Amino acid sequence: MDVKVNDTREFVQVRPHQEGSLEDMWQVRSSCESHQIVALKCSECGLRPGAARVVGGADMPPGRWPWQVSVYQGSQHHCGGSVLAREWIVTAAHCVHRQLQASSWLVFTGIITRASVRQEDGVSVKKIIYHPLYNDHSLDYDIALMKLQVPLNFSDAIRAVCLPPSQQDLFQGTQCWVSGWGYTRPDQVQVTETLKEVLVPLIGTKRCNSSCMYAGELTARMLCAGYLQGKIDACQGDSGGPLVCQDKFAWRLVGIVSWGQGCAEPNHPGVYTNVAQLLPWIYDITEDAAEHMSKFEMDYKHTAKKQP
Repeated sequence: MDVKVNDTREFVQVRPHQEGSLEDMWQVRSSCESHQIVALKCSECGLRPGAARVVGGADMPPGRWPWQVSVYQGSQHHCGGSVLAREWIVTAAHCVHRQLQASSWLVFTGIITRASVRQEDGVSVKKIIYHPLYNDHSLDYDIALMKLQVPLNFSDAIRAVCLPPSQQDLFQGTQCWVSGWGYTRPDQVQVTETLKEVLVPLIGTKRCNSSCMYAGELTARMLCAGYLQGKIDACQGDSGGPLVCQDKFAWRLVGIVSWGQGCAEPNHPGVYTNVAQLLPWIYDITEDAAEHMSKFEMDYKHTAKKQP
């Protein structure tokens, strides 16, 4: 349904508990009396064309994970990351918190092999912000945002990933994908040449925190994914990259590659930043939650502002 407003100074008020049709609930006003604004905008996040620390993964065709980025420090791949919007990249705080000088970082999008990387194609970073509660010892709140100097041009090879709903139920065993240029063997000494992907099941936090696994080290801002027998996992160089799960609407950034004991060790699956737990901070920093909505559904951002 379309709600017509004459200009940008008019507001549409939704009156709750109003009987009648949905259209009867709308009322156009010249001011916002409640100072509560709901902003809505549609975009096509989480879609792939035509439809991390990775040990035991497979090569990928171009455009399969169009939100995957390579974050370079100087001339070297340092971490992975994900496109949230044309000007925003999300990565892990532990990747960047020791070097917040934006000029030392470049972001490369739409690439599969590192051999294709040309320094002049990198996108400069304007600002780096990591979560104020980030703990370098426990890796709690392991999330950071990079604002780019210029907006990305979206294409089949470059697109944004969707954020998860704030109340998303993550069921143990859900199959999700992690991707990155990280080590493909625990004893490897450099990142891999070609982007890899691997399918990993989610593991319940209670189970992952058991005495035979991580013995209570996981916080509410973390989640586990992987195999108890090991052999398949994210590894060094994948940090900051995406763990994505698909729902009926789109692909969603459920986790960010964060840490783990070794790589692909038995009883020590990968630990990821739980993105759903940090949505308010992401929305506050990026200033426009509507940028993260898919065209199939709309989430709401509520801000309390006094209008002039």
